[in-house]
Order: sequence, then C-alpha cells, then structure tokens
Amino acid sequence: MTDERFDAGMRVRREVLGDDHVDRAVAGTTAFTAPFQDYITRAAWADVWDRPGLDKRTRSCVTLALLTALKCEHEIAMHVRAAVRHGVTPQEIAEVLLHAGVYAGVPASNLAFGIAQATLAELDHPEAAGTSRPERSEDP
Repeated sequence: MTDERFDAGMRVRREVLGDDHVDRAVAGTTAFTAPFQDYITRAAWADVWDRPGLDKRTRSCVTLALLTALKCEHEIAMHVRAAVRHGVTPQEIAEVLLHAGVYAGVPASNLAFGIAQATLAELDHPEAAGTSRPERSEDP
C-alpha cells in the first residue's frame, strides 16, 4: 500500500533540500526520531511546501527570513542551499537577510549573514568570496 501524502512530502523534501541531505536524514532516523521525521515529511513538505499559493523560490525567501528571526542557526545553511537551488541569487538572499534585520533585529540578521556567506562560499559563489565591498549609491 502506498502513502500518497508521505510520498508527496518526500518528493518535495528532496526537490528543496537535495537527495544527499534527505538520504542522510533518513539514514539517521531511529525509532525515537521516526515520528518526527514522519511528521515533518507530511506537515512541512506535503501540506505546506507543496501548496500552490507560493512558488518554491518565494517559500525559500520566506523560510530564510523566518529562520533568521528565530535564530535557527542550524537550519539557515541548509535553506540557503535550497534557495540557491530554486534560483534565489546571493544578492536576493542578502536582501532577505537585511530585511529580516529590520524586523527581527540586527543580531539575528548578523548571525544569518555570517552563515549565508560561508554557505555561499562553499557553493563557490564569487559574491561571497573576498573582501571587496559594493559601491554605495548616494541619495540625491
């Protein structure tokens, strides 16, 4: 017997996070963590991420903002990778984190910027490397 909701959740989870991450999570599942893995696969991935109201790119941006606000430092790198996978540029990620700083606080945004920069550097994005700073535009 197939469980369509679980299968849909796993499909979306793999699409967003990548096979390597999901395979590691599944391999690390124990009798103790199995109910939680089942719950997030169904609730987060099938019931929310697979809804038609927002595309994956937008959901990635919202997720990064929320993770920043909640200071979920162990989740940010994974979702920076997911955002890149869905076409969010490093510049757009920076804008999301900057925007989150206004509403969630500078310390939360600063933490997220550090994690995002390190993750983007791991993904070989040139925007995250080096120390050059973009030119500031002057307000008229």
